[in-house]
Amino acid sequence: MLTVADVKKSYQSKEVIRGISLEVREGESFGLLGPNGAGKSTLISMICGLIPSSGGEIRIGGKLVGKHLREIKQLIGMVPQDIALYPTMSALDNLIFWGKMYGLSGKKAKVRAKEVLEIVGLTERAKDRIETFSGGMKRRINIGAALMHEPQLLIMDEPTVGIDPQSRNHILETVKRLNEQGLTVIYTSHYMEEVEYLCRRIAIIDEGKLIASGTKKDLADRLAGGSVLKLAVESAEPSFIENLKTLDGVEKVITKPDGEIHLHMESETELLSAVIGLASRSNVQIHNMQLAESNLETLFLQLTGRTLRE
Repeated sequence: MLTVADVKKSYQSKEVIRGISLEVREGESFGLLGPNGAGKSTLISMICGLIPSSGGEIRIGGKLVGKHLREIKQLIGMVPQDIALYPTMSALDNLIFWGKMYGLSGKKAKVRAKEVLEIVGLTERAKDRIETFSGGMKRRINIGAALMHEPQLLIMDEPTVGIDPQSRNHILETVKRLNEQGLTVIYTSHYMEEVEYLCRRIAIIDEGKLIASGTKKDLADRLAGGSVLKLAVESAEPSFIENLKTLDGVEKVITKPDGEIHLHMESETELLSAVIGLASRSNVQIHNMQLAESNLETLFLQLTGRTLRE
């Protein structure tokens, strides 16, 4: 469905996308995971043909973006971060408007708008103005607008930012159901748990680079160690950090800006007592110890030295 080959994007002398390559298969739900500012939205804008790339090649359905943009736009439904709706118009009229923008006739747009309202669970609010909706309901209509022309590929750019948990869950369930019905989905987020729930294959982006990709199992297999020990300590000397790295079973040690220390390790059984013993000998006071199983969040931390939300 989508092929991105060595795509780059520069603004003047600043390179914001640095040679990203990936493929999205027909019928799958593919996750783009990364912190704010990683380049996800820029990459999505290039895929949709909204901005040109500075290098590389993008194809959708075998068609080259930039040369077959009209045909490609009929294949894509785009859900932007920002709400793209007219606040003084009703939900139904907004959907009809966007249906016509995609080329639907007035009659077909009205029929499809009612179908879409049912899909997003807002049929009873069809004639209410958008300005009376909650943030979560606006986002659901925003998704509905992208579904009006029955696209083959739905691209969602951070669709749950700033909404309540109930609306977030509704959106996730809707996306999952649409994918199960055969719609190809690209879902971008900096919420690891959303991508884990929706997507079988995932690409992790940071600072304009693709730093890891594959199935959840593929990514989990890349982790150095099966769990992470988080230490909150007081005034740890550099020698203490270096000594932690020498303990048996420790694969990697990362010091966070707030002073917290993360130990990636193979097995915690004997290591916990070794850490406590080392802290005691080094006169380092441990305020808190937390053991966490490795997941996409810890993989990202391991690869970049920071969390997804930093």
